[in-house]
Amino acid sequence: MIIDDQQYDIIIVGTGAGGGTLAQKLAPTGKRILILERGSAMALEEQNLAGVDVLRNKRYHAPEQWYDQSGEPFSPQTNYAVGGNTKIYGASLMRMRDRDFEAVTHQDGVAPEWPLKYNDLEPYYTAAEQLYQVHGDATQDPTEPAHSRDYPYPAVDHEPVMQPIVDAIANQGLHPTSLPLSLTRQDDDPTGDAEVFGINLALQHDNVTLKTTARVVSLHTNSAGTEIKGVQAEVGEQAILYIGHIVVLACGAVNSAALMLASANDKHPNGLANGSDQVGRNLMKHQMTVIVERGAVNNSGTFPRSVSINDFYWGDPNYDYPMGHIENSGGLLQDVIFAESPPLLSVMAKVMPGVGLKQLAMRSIGWWAQTGVLPDPNNRVYWQNQKLRFEFTPNNTEAHDRLVYKWLDVLKALEKTSKGLQRSGVYPRGEAPIQVVGYQSGTCRMGTDPQTSVLDINCRTHEIDNLYVVDSSFFPSCASVSPALTVMANALRMAEHLIGRLG
Repeated sequence: MIIDDQQYDIIIVGTGAGGGTLAQKLAPTGKRILILERGSAMALEEQNLAGVDVLRNKRYHAPEQWYDQSGEPFSPQTNYAVGGNTKIYGASLMRMRDRDFEAVTHQDGVAPEWPLKYNDLEPYYTAAEQLYQVHGDATQDPTEPAHSRDYPYPAVDHEPVMQPIVDAIANQGLHPTSLPLSLTRQDDDPTGDAEVFGINLALQHDNVTLKTTARVVSLHTNSAGTEIKGVQAEVGEQAILYIGHIVVLACGAVNSAALMLASANDKHPNGLANGSDQVGRNLMKHQMTVIVERGAVNNSGTFPRSVSINDFYWGDPNYDYPMGHIENSGGLLQDVIFAESPPLLSVMAKVMPGVGLKQLAMRSIGWWAQTGVLPDPNNRVYWQNQKLRFEFTPNNTEAHDRLVYKWLDVLKALEKTSKGLQRSGVYPRGEAPIQVVGYQSGTCRMGTDPQTSVLDINCRTHEIDNLYVVDSSFFPSCASVSPALTVMANALRMAEHLIGRLG
C-alpha cells in the first residue's frame, strides 16, 4: 500500500449533494481539503440525455451488484461521477414541511421527531436555495413552510402543453404550485447540480484537491478506535492510504453505511461507530409510482418538470394520515428514473420501432406520486459473504395507494375539462422498482441517545471523534419530498460546525 505524503485537514468522500455542497463552503478557509470520488466527470451529452434511448437503455446503473432480501442480484440506478446523483436528478429542490421535523402519526406508526427543527434548518435552506440558484414561488402552496427570503429567481413558466392542465387543476379547487428548480441559466448545461455549484467552486481554491476514480474501501482507526487515522482507496491498480485530521462521508445512505460496516476492526467488531447496532438499519426510500396520462396533445417529450401538488400531503377529509406529494415528470424522453417504471413504455420499448415509441411518449404526460415511509430496523444494508445486501420492504402502503387513486380521480376529471388532454380512460402506472435508489435515506440516523442512533446533532459519530456523515444517512424519518435540498442545507450547517472546530 502506498501512503500519500500529504496531510489533510479534511477528507471528504463523495461529491454529491452533501459532499459537493460542503466542499465549496469549506474551500475559502484555506484548510487542506482532499475530495475523493469513485467516478469521474461526466460528459455533457451523458448528463443531458434525451430521446428514445432513455426508455430502452438502463442508463446510469452502477457497475456492481447489490442483493435484495431474496438474495437476487440487481444493478442499482445510482450515479458514480463528480456531482453524484445530482447529475441525473430532476433538479427539484423542495423544503421538507415544518411538521415533517416533528413526530408524525401515520396509519402504520409514528415517524420519529428530529433533534433538529425546521427553524434550525431554515437559514440553511435559504442559503442552499441561493447557492443552487433555485427558481420558484413560495406563495402558491398552502403547505409551504415560512421562508426568510424569497427564491433568488422567479419560477419557470409552464410549457404550453402543461399550462391548460395546471389551470384545470386549479379549477378543481387544488393548489398547483411551481416546482422549485435548480437551474444554471446556461443553454449547454441548464440543470443545477453539486458539480456546478459545489465542486467546481471549491476547485477554484488552491488548497482543495479532487481525486477521481478513487474508490474508498476502508477506514482505519487508531489503536484505541477513537479516531480515523487513514482512508484507504483504490486508485486504478494501486491501494493508497490518505491521512486526514477529519473525515467526512458523503457516499449516499447505502454506501456510507456499507463503508463503515466494511471497516470493522478489533475495537469496532460490528462496524465503525456501530455500538448501537444501528449502522445500516432504518433504510428508507420513497414509495414512488409513475402514472402515464396518454391523452395529452403533442409535446416535445423533453420539456422540464414544473408543477407540484401538495393538497393531499397531510391527508384528505376521508383519511387522517399523510398521503404525499405529486409532481409532473416533464418530458418522458428525458426522465431516466421514469424510464425504469412505466409498464406500458418499458414493455413497448422492447418491441416497438423507435419512431412509434417516440410518438407514444410525445402524446403522453407523466406524473410522480411520492409517499414517505417509516423507519424500520429490518430495512437495512449489510455485508454477507462479501456481498452487499439491500433489504427493503415498503411500509405505509395504504397511504401511497390512496394518493395514487386520488390522483387518478383528478386526472379523469381533468380530461373532461382541460384543453391539453383528450379522454383516454387508460392510465398505465408502475411503482419504481428496487433498483431506483436515488431517494435513499436513513442507515446512520441522527439522535441524542448513542444507544439508539449513530450520529449526534452535528452529524458526528457518537463513538469516533473525527468521523462525520453528511449525506441523507442522517435522516431520522422520510418525508414525501426529495431529500436533496435538506442534504444541501444540512451540509452548509455542518460546514459552519467544522469551520469552528478547525479554528
